[in-house]
Order: sequence, then C-alpha cells, then structure tokens
Amino acid sequence: MNDLNDFRTFGHQMVDWMADYLGNIGDYPVKSQVQPKEIIDKLPLHPPDIPEGMDRIFRDFREIIVPGMTHWQSPSFFGYFPANSSLPSLLAEMLTAAMGAQCMIWETSPAAAELEERMMEWLAEMTGLPAGFTGVIQDTASTSTLCALLTARERATRYRINDSGFTGHPVFRVYGSVETHSSIEKAVKIAGLGRENLIKVKVDGQYRIDPVALEDAIRRDESRGFVPLCIVATLGTTGSTAIDPLDLIAPVAQRTGTWLHVDAAMAGTALLLPEYRWMTGKGIEKADSFVFNPHKWMFTNFDCSAYFVRDPEALIRTFGIQPEYLKTVTHGRVNDYRDWGIQLGRRFRALKLWFVIRSFGVNGLRQMIRQHIEMAEELEQRIREESVFELLAPRTLNLVCFRYHPPGIDNPSEIDRINEKLLQALNKSGKLFLTHTRLNGMYTLRMVIGQTRVDRHHVIRAWNMIRETAARFGDL
Repeated sequence: MNDLNDFRTFGHQMVDWMADYLGNIGDYPVKSQVQPKEIIDKLPLHPPDIPEGMDRIFRDFREIIVPGMTHWQSPSFFGYFPANSSLPSLLAEMLTAAMGAQCMIWETSPAAAELEERMMEWLAEMTGLPAGFTGVIQDTASTSTLCALLTARERATRYRINDSGFTGHPVFRVYGSVETHSSIEKAVKIAGLGRENLIKVKVDGQYRIDPVALEDAIRRDESRGFVPLCIVATLGTTGSTAIDPLDLIAPVAQRTGTWLHVDAAMAGTALLLPEYRWMTGKGIEKADSFVFNPHKWMFTNFDCSAYFVRDPEALIRTFGIQPEYLKTVTHGRVNDYRDWGIQLGRRFRALKLWFVIRSFGVNGLRQMIRQHIEMAEELEQRIREESVFELLAPRTLNLVCFRYHPPGIDNPSEIDRINEKLLQALNKSGKLFLTHTRLNGMYTLRMVIGQTRVDRHHVIRAWNMIRETAARFGDL
C-alpha cells in the first residue's frame, strides 16, 4: 500500500481500533488462551508472491494475532513488572514511526539529540539525582548494565582491553546479591568476564544484600589475586523489590576502588516521590552509574531506559568510534549518542518521554504512583487478615509477595505444588495474570500493582478471585 489516501483511510480505522482496544481492554483474557503452535499453524508457510490488501492484513491481525497476545496494558495484569503505556506515549510513538528517523548522531536529527539531552536533565531532577550525573536513553536496563560493566572494565585497564583483548589482564570480579537480576549474569558473560566471576552475596531477612558479607567476599578475592571490578546494588529486586542499603554499600565501593552500578529498573520511578528518596539515601552521590526504566512504571511505551553516569568521558571512550563516513564538523560540540552505548542506530525515544512528562505533569505522575503503592498496601493488609495466606517478604513499593498455606499441610514441597497449581488456575482463567518467584526456597506468588488503568476495584476483584480459587484446594 503506497497510496496516501489509502494510508489515511486505514490509519483512521486502526486508530479507531486502538481506541476501542484500550477502552475495552479489561474484557480481553489477560493471558492468551491459545496453545503452543496454534498461531503458527494459521500462518502460511510461504510469503505471498503478489500484494495483499490492507483490509485482509488488518483482518488477520485482529483474528489471528490479537487472540495470541497477552494483554500487558490490562488493568488485571499483575505479573512480572509492568510495561505500562499511556495515550500520550502512544501518540508520540506514532509520530516517531511516521518520521522514521535514525538518530545516531546530532547531524542525523538535531532535535532528537537535544531533546534527549534535556529529557535526561528533567529525569535527573525529577528523581532527585545529585549534581554530576549525565544521562542517555538506552533500550533496556539489560543494555544499561552491560554498558556499566564494559565501562568499568575499560576504566580498570586504562582502556587496553578494547585495544588488545584480555591477554595479560587479571581475573575481574563482579558482585551482587543472590537476588540480583539475571541481566547482570548475562552482562558478565557478554563482557567476557566469565559467569564464575559473578559473586552472589547472601542477603538479610529482608532480601537485601549483606554489606558485611560483601566486603568479606571482596577481601577474600583480593587475597587470592582477583581484582574487584564492579558492585551492583539493586533498588527494587525482581523477586521482592528489596532495597539494597546503598549508604552501606557505597563506602565499600570507595574503599576498594570498585565501580558502583545502581540497578533501579522498576523502583527508580518511585524516586519521583520525595518520601521514597531514602532508597538512594547518602550513597547515590558515590555511584558511578544508575539506571531506571520509565517504560516500567512511568507510563512510557517500551522501550525506554534512563542510564546515568558520573563520568560520561569514560563511557564515550569505551564506546566511541570515528569512521570517516560519520565525521562531522559538530563533533565535540554536541552529544553524538551513538558513542554513549552499544547501538550505532538509535530510535527517537525522547519524544515519548517529552509527551508523557508534559501531559501528566510531575504532580500527576506522583499521584498515580502513590495510588499504586496505596493499593498494594491495602492488598497487603487484606492478606494479613487471612489465616490461610502468608506474606513472604516485606512490602516496600507496589509488589506484594505471598502464598496460600492450607490448614494442616506443612510439607514444603506440597505447599509449593499447591501454589503452583493455584497460579496456573488463575492465569488460565484469563481474568487476571500473576507470576511467581522463589524466596528463601519457597514458591512465592507475586502481585504487582502498576498498570496505567488499574483501579482499586480491579485489585479487590483479583484478590477475591485468588481467595475463591484457593478455596477449591481447601476450606478458607
């Protein structure tokens, strides 16, 4: 379809469908009800030789693709961490797609580069980051963490590994808690440091890293000739949103000369609330890098990861390239973000941030985040009041971790089996979606309240369904 009139016609149809979809998203089964291979069996084995009409393509989208989607924007989606969107963000994404700009350097789209620079300044102010941090938009926190490890590696070796490889260099160690995100392990592997050199430190009763155990692990490694490279402190672990004590970790990093990376992928959005800035405390000013994802809890379409560094020159020196075809007369006077990360090609992600922040306002964002936390607090209290449900971790933000413990059943494996069966039954219903983890070895149900359209009645309805479904496994 290359005719602009046809584009206008179908564009209007699709925007109408989007509005209807979002207006009625609560009516869709949250988790797709299809079986493995059900979608691919409906797709032709071979591509078409002749053009197909957009009416037929759009029909197949509605009839084949939509039933195979899990609806992350549903107000009854309580799994993983949210990837919440919003109408202003969606409109910005449409404009971004229409322009189709490749925003690798200032010259290729000056407005994209300068808007990104200003948006990162806004986010630093909104989250209370201290002066001295400079930001860039990455795609995900996984990429941001990899950038941190690679920069730490190069700084520690005076940028020699980029030039000559690992030959002759010591074994480097990276430290995080046993609850640290799996993306840390992936980054360690990609950076060439070796999975065995990721040291997972024990946690305390609240699933926070133990600073004494951390320092002991570093001292043991130093005595064996290993070189501490990076400490990853997590603000909001995936399992339970535990908040590592940054004020106790930062001095350890300083004493050992170790890069300190702060992973606040989901919980970082809570820093918009002044009352939650205790999470960064007195340690954030000593961090070398910090990341949070507006695409998780700040109503900005996936993907959009805000990565901040204290020393942008170290970042640029790690990733900078200067082939002849990319040399410009403005180099050095502007931010060429292709040198601030792994990707050469870059999307215009700053536009959706601009739309979201301006449309909601900082106070509007704060109000929604507070409401999500209040709903989680109410859910926590309801669970406390039930004798057959147990809270398995302290609630810090909008995640509640719990399990069903039927009376008379105390075998840990049996309790795990029942909770796994409960989770499967809930998700199969299509009426809500939860995920699980293991905390201290126990099968744990996770309920995250962070969707753009979630309201109190969605949470109460979900909790009632959890209770009713659990009742089939024993009397409440």
